[in-house]
Amino acid sequence: MPPLIKTWLTLCLLLPLAAHATNREQRLPNGFTGYTTNASVKRTPIKQTTLHARPGNAANKSRGKTVAAASSKQSSAVLDRAVNMLGTPYVWGGTSPKKGFDCSGLVRYAFNDVAEVNLPRTSSAMASGHGTKVAKSDLKPGDLIFFNIKSRRVNHVAIYLGNDRFIHAPRRGKRVSIDNLSKPYWQKHYVVAKRVLPKEKQQLSLAKR
Repeated sequence: MPPLIKTWLTLCLLLPLAAHATNREQRLPNGFTGYTTNASVKRTPIKQTTLHARPGNAANKSRGKTVAAASSKQSSAVLDRAVNMLGTPYVWGGTSPKKGFDCSGLVRYAFNDVAEVNLPRTSSAMASGHGTKVAKSDLKPGDLIFFNIKSRRVNHVAIYLGNDRFIHAPRRGKRVSIDNLSKPYWQKHYVVAKRVLPKEKQQLSLAKR
Protein backbone atom coordinates (compact mmCIF):
# COMPACT_ATOMS: atom_id res chain seq x y z
CA MET A 1 0.00 0.00 0.00
CA PRO A 2 1.41 3.44 -0.92
CA PRO A 3 2.61 5.50 2.09
CA LEU A 4 0.28 8.40 1.26
CA ILE A 5 -2.83 6.19 1.40
CA LYS A 6 -1.61 4.53 4.64
CA THR A 7 -1.16 7.96 6.27
CA TRP A 8 -4.64 9.05 5.18
CA LEU A 9 -6.27 5.90 6.65
CA THR A 10 -4.41 6.39 9.93
CA LEU A 11 -5.67 9.96 10.29
CA CYS A 12 -9.25 8.84 9.56
CA LEU A 13 -9.07 6.33 12.43
CA LEU A 14 -7.34 8.53 15.02
CA LEU A 15 -9.27 11.81 14.64
CA PRO A 16 -12.64 10.47 15.96
CA LEU A 17 -10.87 8.90 18.97
CA ALA A 18 -9.11 12.16 19.81
CA ALA A 19 -12.38 14.09 19.59
CA HIS A 20 -14.13 11.58 21.89
CA ALA A 21 -11.34 11.88 24.47
CA THR A 22 -11.57 15.67 24.38
CA ASN A 23 -15.34 15.55 24.98
CA ARG A 24 -14.86 13.26 28.00
CA GLU A 25 -12.38 15.68 29.54
CA GLN A 26 -14.81 18.55 29.07
CA ARG A 27 -17.53 16.64 30.94
CA LEU A 28 -15.43 16.11 34.07
CA PRO A 29 -16.72 18.09 37.08
CA ASN A 30 -14.85 21.17 38.21
CA GLY A 31 -12.17 20.45 40.78
CA PHE A 32 -11.92 16.75 39.86
CA THR A 33 -8.45 15.47 40.70
CA GLY A 34 -8.86 11.73 40.23
CA TYR A 35 -8.37 10.85 43.90
CA THR A 36 -9.81 11.57 47.34
CA THR A 37 -8.19 12.20 50.67
CA ASN A 38 -9.19 11.43 54.23
CA ALA A 39 -9.16 14.99 55.47
CA SER A 40 -9.94 15.74 59.09
CA VAL A 41 -13.58 16.49 59.80
CA LYS A 42 -14.37 20.08 60.72
CA ARG A 43 -16.77 20.57 63.58
CA THR A 44 -19.37 22.64 61.77
CA PRO A 45 -23.12 22.57 62.32
CA ILE A 46 -24.96 20.08 60.12
CA LYS A 47 -27.09 21.75 57.48
CA GLN A 48 -30.72 20.82 57.80
CA THR A 49 -32.50 19.87 54.64
CA THR A 50 -36.21 19.60 53.89
CA LEU A 51 -37.26 16.34 52.30
CA HIS A 52 -40.20 16.46 49.91
CA ALA A 53 -42.30 13.41 49.13
CA ARG A 54 -42.17 12.16 45.56
CA PRO A 55 -45.17 12.73 43.29
CA GLY A 56 -47.48 9.76 43.25
CA ASN A 57 -46.74 8.80 46.84
CA ALA A 58 -49.83 7.60 48.68
CA ALA A 59 -49.25 10.25 51.32
CA ASN A 60 -49.82 12.97 48.70
CA LYS A 61 -53.17 11.69 47.46
CA SER A 62 -55.11 13.71 50.00
CA ARG A 63 -54.34 17.42 49.97
CA GLY A 64 -53.44 19.23 53.15
CA LYS A 65 -52.14 16.12 54.93
CA THR A 66 -48.47 16.13 55.87
CA VAL A 67 -46.35 13.86 58.02
CA ALA A 68 -45.30 15.70 61.16
CA ALA A 69 -41.52 15.76 61.42
CA ALA A 70 -39.31 16.20 64.43
CA SER A 71 -38.72 19.75 65.57
CA SER A 72 -35.95 21.19 63.41
CA LYS A 73 -34.70 23.28 66.34
CA GLN A 74 -34.34 20.28 68.63
CA SER A 75 -32.86 18.16 65.87
CA SER A 76 -30.25 20.81 65.15
CA ALA A 77 -29.36 21.05 68.85
CA VAL A 78 -28.91 17.27 69.09
CA LEU A 79 -26.69 17.14 66.01
CA ASP A 80 -24.58 20.07 67.19
CA ARG A 81 -23.94 18.42 70.56
CA ALA A 82 -22.98 15.14 68.89
CA VAL A 83 -20.75 16.68 66.19
CA ASN A 84 -18.93 18.75 68.81
CA MET A 85 -17.80 15.45 70.34
CA LEU A 86 -15.95 14.33 67.20
CA GLY A 87 -12.57 12.92 68.16
CA THR A 88 -13.57 12.01 71.74
CA PRO A 89 -12.10 8.59 72.66
CA TYR A 90 -14.34 5.54 72.96
CA VAL A 91 -14.61 4.34 76.56
CA TRP A 92 -16.88 1.45 77.50
CA GLY A 93 -19.53 2.84 79.85
CA GLY A 94 -18.45 6.43 79.10
CA THR A 95 -21.11 9.14 79.18
CA SER A 96 -19.21 12.44 79.22
CA PRO A 97 -16.68 14.41 77.15
CA LYS A 98 -14.09 14.16 79.93
CA LYS A 99 -14.32 10.40 80.43
CA GLY A 100 -15.18 9.47 76.85
CA PHE A 101 -18.21 7.78 75.30
CA ASP A 102 -19.52 4.42 74.31
CA CYS A 103 -22.20 4.34 71.59
CA SER A 104 -25.26 4.74 73.81
CA GLY A 105 -23.44 7.17 76.10
CA LEU A 106 -22.87 9.51 73.15
CA VAL A 107 -26.54 9.29 72.14
CA ARG A 108 -27.77 10.05 75.67
CA TYR A 109 -25.38 13.00 75.88
CA ALA A 110 -26.59 14.42 72.55
CA PHE A 111 -30.26 14.16 73.62
CA ASN A 112 -29.62 15.41 77.15
CA ASP A 113 -31.20 18.84 76.59
CA VAL A 114 -34.41 17.45 75.05
CA ALA A 115 -36.78 17.40 78.01
CA GLU A 116 -39.39 15.25 76.24
CA VAL A 117 -36.91 12.44 75.58
CA ASN A 118 -35.62 10.18 78.35
CA LEU A 119 -33.51 7.49 76.72
CA PRO A 120 -32.43 4.32 78.55
CA ARG A 121 -28.78 3.49 79.03
CA THR A 122 -28.22 0.70 76.51
CA SER A 123 -28.65 0.55 72.74
CA SER A 124 -30.80 -2.59 73.04
CA ALA A 125 -33.24 -0.87 75.40
CA MET A 126 -33.35 2.20 73.15
CA ALA A 127 -34.28 0.05 70.16
CA SER A 128 -36.95 -2.00 71.89
CA GLY A 129 -38.98 0.49 73.86
CA HIS A 130 -38.59 4.04 72.60
CA GLY A 131 -39.62 6.09 69.60
CA THR A 132 -41.42 5.33 66.37
CA LYS A 133 -40.00 2.93 63.83
CA VAL A 134 -39.10 4.57 60.51
CA ALA A 135 -38.08 3.09 57.17
CA LYS A 136 -34.50 3.47 56.05
CA SER A 137 -35.72 5.48 53.05
CA ASP A 138 -37.48 7.94 55.39
CA LEU A 139 -34.56 8.68 57.72
CA LYS A 140 -34.24 12.27 58.90
CA PRO A 141 -31.48 14.04 60.85
CA GLY A 142 -31.74 13.19 64.53
CA ASP A 143 -33.15 9.69 64.02
CA LEU A 144 -31.46 6.80 65.81
CA ILE A 145 -30.15 3.86 63.78
CA PHE A 146 -29.37 0.50 65.35
CA PHE A 147 -27.00 -2.29 64.37
CA ASN A 148 -26.10 -5.80 65.51
CA ILE A 149 -22.32 -6.17 65.63
CA LYS A 150 -21.10 -9.72 66.26
CA SER A 151 -24.50 -10.53 67.72
CA ARG A 152 -28.06 -11.25 66.65
CA ARG A 153 -29.39 -8.59 68.99
CA VAL A 154 -29.03 -4.83 68.76
CA ASN A 155 -25.80 -3.75 70.44
CA HIS A 156 -24.82 -0.55 68.64
CA VAL A 157 -26.56 2.79 68.10
CA ALA A 158 -25.76 5.91 66.07
CA ILE A 159 -27.36 9.26 65.24
CA TYR A 160 -28.36 9.91 61.64
CA LEU A 161 -27.00 13.17 60.19
CA GLY A 162 -28.50 13.11 56.71
CA ASN A 163 -27.16 12.19 53.26
CA ASP A 164 -26.46 8.60 54.40
CA ARG A 165 -24.08 9.80 57.13
CA PHE A 166 -24.24 9.03 60.82
CA ILE A 167 -22.16 9.83 63.90
CA HIS A 168 -21.24 7.26 66.53
CA ALA A 169 -18.69 6.03 69.05
CA PRO A 170 -17.43 2.91 67.21
CA ARG A 171 -15.44 0.67 69.57
CA ARG A 172 -12.37 0.39 71.78
CA GLY A 173 -9.33 2.07 70.26
CA LYS A 174 -11.49 4.37 68.12
CA ARG A 175 -12.93 7.85 68.56
CA VAL A 176 -16.29 9.47 67.91
CA SER A 177 -16.50 9.74 64.14
CA ILE A 178 -18.78 10.08 61.13
CA ASP A 179 -19.43 7.10 58.89
CA ASN A 180 -21.55 6.25 55.86
CA LEU A 181 -24.65 4.09 56.05
CA SER A 182 -24.28 3.03 52.41
CA LYS A 183 -21.13 1.03 53.15
CA PRO A 184 -21.70 -2.74 52.75
CA TYR A 185 -20.57 -3.38 56.34
CA TRP A 186 -23.25 -1.14 57.85
CA GLN A 187 -25.88 -2.32 55.38
CA LYS A 188 -25.21 -5.88 56.51
CA HIS A 189 -25.52 -5.09 60.23
CA TYR A 190 -28.37 -2.58 60.01
CA VAL A 191 -31.40 -3.60 62.11
CA VAL A 192 -33.88 -0.76 62.59
CA ALA A 193 -34.27 3.01 62.88
CA LYS A 194 -36.30 4.94 65.45
CA ARG A 195 -37.54 8.53 65.63
CA VAL A 196 -37.43 9.62 69.26
CA LEU A 197 -37.61 13.41 68.93
CA PRO A 198 -41.08 14.84 69.61
CA LYS A 199 -43.09 15.91 66.61
CA GLU A 200 -43.11 19.55 65.67
CA LYS A 201 -46.27 21.29 66.83
CA GLN A 202 -48.23 22.54 63.88
CA GLN A 203 -49.99 25.88 64.28
CA LEU A 204 -53.58 25.75 63.12
CA SER A 205 -55.12 28.79 61.46
CA LEU A 206 -58.82 29.37 60.78
CA ALA A 207 -59.70 29.77 57.14
CA LYS A 208 -61.24 33.13 56.32
CA ARG A 209 -64.70 32.92 54.89
